[in-house]
Amino acid sequence: MTTKSRLDIHKKLYGLDHLRALAIIVVFFYHYFIVTRGQPKWLPDVASFGWTGVDLFFVLSGFLISSQIFYQIKQEQPILFKIFFIKRFFRIVPAFLVTVGLYFCFPFFREREALPPLWKVLTFTQNLGLDVKDFGTFSHAWSLCVEEHFYLFFPIVLFFLKRSKLFAKSYWLLIVLFLFGFGIRLYCYNYLYLPKIEDDYSWMYWHKYIYYPTYSRLDGLLVGVSLAGIYVFLPKFYTKISQYGNHFILLSLCTLTSAYFLCEDQQTFSASIFGFPLIALGFGFIVLGSISPTSFLYKWNSKTTTFIANLSFAIYLTHKGIIHVTHKLLDQFKIESNIMLIICIITCILAAYLLHLIIEKPFMKLRSIIIKGKLKPTANIGTAPI
Repeated sequence: MTTKSRLDIHKKLYGLDHLRALAIIVVFFYHYFIVTRGQPKWLPDVASFGWTGVDLFFVLSGFLISSQIFYQIKQEQPILFKIFFIKRFFRIVPAFLVTVGLYFCFPFFREREALPPLWKVLTFTQNLGLDVKDFGTFSHAWSLCVEEHFYLFFPIVLFFLKRSKLFAKSYWLLIVLFLFGFGIRLYCYNYLYLPKIEDDYSWMYWHKYIYYPTYSRLDGLLVGVSLAGIYVFLPKFYTKISQYGNHFILLSLCTLTSAYFLCEDQQTFSASIFGFPLIALGFGFIVLGSISPTSFLYKWNSKTTTFIANLSFAIYLTHKGIIHVTHKLLDQFKIESNIMLIICIITCILAAYLLHLIIEKPFMKLRSIIIKGKLKPTANIGTAPI
C-alpha cells in the first residue's frame, strides 16, 4: 500500500487518541500530587513519574505536525506558511489567552503565590530562565512554549532545506540536534547547575537550566519527527515494521521502566543527560505501536479516550487552577482525600469541557471559514484537530 493511500484510508488513528488521553491523565495526577502536597497518601508512588506525560505530548506533536507537512512535500506541494500558522494560532491561542486572563485577573485561581511577567507568558518565552520557586504559578505552560518554538522554526527549517535541495539529507540535521541535546545538557549540568548544588534551592536551578529550556528538551519532538519521516517517506520499511505493533508497545514499556529507575532522582548526572532521550525513545516506540495496524491500540476505538483526547489541551491549560479552586472552596467540609480527588477530576473535566465548547469549538469553526478554499483536500492524520 502506498503512503498516499494509507493516509487517505486511515484518516483517524485511534491509537493516538489513547496516547493523548494517557498523557493528560498522568500529567493531571502528577500536578495534583504537587498542588495538594501529596494527598491522598498513595498518590506520590503512583504519580511520581507523571512528569513524563509532557514528553509523550512532545512525541505526539512532533509526529502529527511533521506528518502533515511531510505529506505536502511528498506530493510536491509548497509549504503554505500562512495556512500553517493560521491553523496553529486558532488551535492554541484563543484557549490559551482565556486561561491567561483567568490567572492574571483572578488571584483566587492561582495555585501558587506569583506569576511570571505577562510579556514572557504572551511571547511564549516563559520557559527560558523560569524561576519556579518565586514564579511557579502557571509554570506548566513551559511545555507549551517548547511546542510553540517548534511550530515556529520547524516549517522554516524545512523551507530552507527544500530551497537548498538538502531535504534528502535532512536526517543528518535530526542526528546533529539529537547530539546537541546531550551536549547542551552536559554543559548546563556541569557549569550552571553543579555550582548551585549546595544551595537550598538547587532543585530550582536544575529546573531552570536543564528541565525547562527548549534547547535541552528537543528529544521528544525529534523522535516524533523521525517517526513521521519513516511513516511518510519510507512506506516499505514502515509496512515491514508495522507488523510488530504490539511488540513495539511491549518494547516501550520496557524502555520506560528503565527510564523510571534511571530518573528516580531527576537531578543526578545520568538522569539529567540520558533520561530525556530514553523517555522520548520509549514514547516513540508506543507511538509507533499505536499507528501500526496490527496493534491493539490501533484497533481499539474508544469514545471515552476520544473524549478525553479532545479535551486534553483545555484540561492541560486549566487543571492546576481548577484543582486549587476546588480545594479552596471545599476545604471547610473536611472531605476525605480520595473523594476530593474524584471531585477534582470532575471539576477539571467540566471546566475543560466549557472551555472547549465556548472557546475552542467556535474558533476552530472560524479557522475553517478563514482557510476554506485556500487548500486542496489533504489527509487528516491523527486525533483531535491540530
